Amino acid sequence: MIKTDLHIHSCLSPCGSEEMDPFDLVGMAKVSGIDLIALTDHNSARNCPAAAAAAAEYGIGFIPGIEVNTSEDIHCICLFPDLEQAMSFDAMLYEHIPMITNRPKIFGEQVIIHPDGSRDTEPKLLLTGCDISIMDLPQVVAAYGGLCWPAHVDRDANGLFAMLGTWPEELDVPAAEIRYEKPEGLPEGLKLIQASDAHDLATLAGGGFPLPLDRADFAGLKKYVTGKEI
Repeated sequence: MIKTDLHIHSCLSPCGSEEMDPFDLVGMAKVSGIDLIALTDHNSARNCPAAAAAAAEYGIGFIPGIEVNTSEDIHCICLFPDLEQAMSFDAMLYEHIPMITNRPKIFGEQVIIHPDGSRDTEPKLLLTGCDISIMDLPQVVAAYGGLCWPAHVDRDANGLFAMLGTWPEELDVPAAEIRYEKPEGLPEGLKLIQASDAHDLATLAGGGFPLPLDRADFAGLKKYVTGKEI
């Protein structure tokens, strides 16, 4: 079994703690015994290069990702096979987010950490919904080689059931993320992915969630979730 945590926020997410520097959060994952992590900031992958560099240094598996806020304001986990695909998707997604200026005193800073340790801040608020529907998002993500599924479907805030009331029959995803327990109404055959949705180091220190993966990387996850090799 591979211990995973496939939903983690860094200091780039407005709701993420300032302590969630990509280098520090990867170090905490390593100390906590997690084998494979995904960084999934709201509507951005721009802290993934630093996290990837830290993961390579610490010897831990890493998948670049984004938690996309759809047009319905449903949160979805989107994971990519490499940084190039993730950053290409990031650039596309940025154009689909409304130009609302972040207000740090209300939402918090959105800090970008570069692999060399230098810092910038993102001026556009990343918590808003993009103009891509949850019904279209899986196909858009697939065009970048990625995987997509709804986040925290057992949660009231920004979960699929909370926003839509039911699971759309036409929704083409291989998995669903749950935080605590499987809710009623999930289609049969979906893989269930547990994750911390960590916004601080204390939550990340939980030790991860075991999955029967062949290897601690995107290829291993894709094979488990879809049954297909890369």
